[in-house]
Amino acid sequence: MSETAIANADHFIHHETQFHLGFLPTEQSNPLTKSLESDFRTSTEQGIRTLQRADRSVLAMAEKIFRSDEYHDLVRKGENTIRNGGRILFSGCGATGRLSILLESMWRKHCAEHMETARYANSVESIMTGGDYALVRSVEFFEDYQEFGRRQVSEARMGTRDLLVAITEGGETSSVLGTVFEALDRGCAVFLLFNNPAELLAEHLERSRKAIRDPRVRILDLSCGPMALAGSTRMQATTSEQLIAGAALETIMHRLTGESIPDVPSAFHTLLEALESLENRRAIAAYSDFETEIYRKKGKITYFADDYLLDIFTDTTERSPTFMLPPFRKKDDTTSPQSWAFVKNPLYPTPETWKRCMHRPLRCLNWTIADYNAMNASAISGNPPALSAADLLKFEVGCESPELRADSGNDAAVLVSLSTDRKLEEAFKRSAAVFRHSRHLAVGRETDADYIVRVPESKGALHLMEHMAIKLILNTISTGTMACMGRITGNWMSWVDCTNKKLLDRGTRLIMEIAGVDYRTACIALFEALECHENANREKSSPVQIALQILKP
Repeated sequence: MSETAIANADHFIHHETQFHLGFLPTEQSNPLTKSLESDFRTSTEQGIRTLQRADRSVLAMAEKIFRSDEYHDLVRKGENTIRNGGRILFSGCGATGRLSILLESMWRKHCAEHMETARYANSVESIMTGGDYALVRSVEFFEDYQEFGRRQVSEARMGTRDLLVAITEGGETSSVLGTVFEALDRGCAVFLLFNNPAELLAEHLERSRKAIRDPRVRILDLSCGPMALAGSTRMQATTSEQLIAGAALETIMHRLTGESIPDVPSAFHTLLEALESLENRRAIAAYSDFETEIYRKKGKITYFADDYLLDIFTDTTERSPTFMLPPFRKKDDTTSPQSWAFVKNPLYPTPETWKRCMHRPLRCLNWTIADYNAMNASAISGNPPALSAADLLKFEVGCESPELRADSGNDAAVLVSLSTDRKLEEAFKRSAAVFRHSRHLAVGRETDADYIVRVPESKGALHLMEHMAIKLILNTISTGTMACMGRITGNWMSWVDCTNKKLLDRGTRLIMEIAGVDYRTACIALFEALECHENANREKSSPVQIALQILKP
């Protein structure tokens, strides 16, 4: 073991205890999915059945939350905020940041399509740690800084008429809590949504306790137990947050327009029943097997979509840190490996695609070295990331150059749609012509597609249930394909990256469980693994996997 690794591990063990999170349910193994790895070995359909078990815990939690005073207060205050000329701002980091952007987009899309609500378009905004750039590429270590969240609230010019809805799966993300504290300082109303028991967080974590026990903060405890894939809060945790926050936002829109309010608990129950049907399980399994086979042949998947592009982006982006896959590659990068999966709109070039996704200008960060130093982030100021709108536009998510994703000879183009759209289908055929494989994955009521997952029609103004369907289906597909590719162990994501302090702790605990060693030994091995460098033109190996090799007798 290197002296540097030992020193770094001991520092993390003794001085970063606020990031040791193994006591949280969201970081633990779910007993319902212990057999996940072996079930996928038996059959993809069996593995999918096991994965879906954990989603029922979201329904049980949601039925309780929808009856709570806190939820009704969120809806009431949200409606009053907008009627009085204020804004609702959702804040999050990683998966919850992408959710915040999606919620804003759902709201703005409705306002763009309905004249009677057009005046409300700017009444909902989002704050994502790292800005819009982080929608497509995870920004390392940003979540560890409260000051970054404070700065983004300041740049949003939040005031006393505004309402902040902060969302953090674990309840402890520093950057999101920073948005809470800055909003409070500015006299805003604040709601905080998270997925671990409030008192457990308050007992163990000072930063969480400060927010939870502040009488000015209204909390919604969305605890629904461990994730189907241990620690992967992009799954049930974010599902529950999308359901609750989305339902509140959709209800507010219905109240503003005087329309009848959808029965969200009943609709979500119906959706789960539909997805668990034998027909749909077989369709999801068949598509997952197709995608797995493409990866086994060293091919790439490119999803093509229009209206639900952001939903697909969210799942696809999060595959990189969750399963240690190559992240999305910019158009001027010719040396890094290409991502296994990517997302494009075949109808429009990249700038227009972003406009259609966001229904607003890009909201990116242009922080300087002086800004990072002022926020006590000297570790980042030495090599600040490029997060501007110009950098985001380098990811070609539009109709340009589909052939760049079809260069291996085993690549696939996949159209994802929720309704018949001949214009989209024709544009897809033109883009897909350069790919060896072409498939159509239909969600909803399509009758002409290679794979059809039938779900009920959404009755809400923001089409919340359709967004929920896309999320649940893609989470299942992406997790299932990675299980088939050997990137999970038991029900743990054993090919996880370690790009922040929370993930360092998660990786250490995973090594403990698999290698049967104590926390310190596992932590030292992980830091030694992190010292290993890969060539820039090769896919990186998971530090957890390297550490396990180090610890082999």
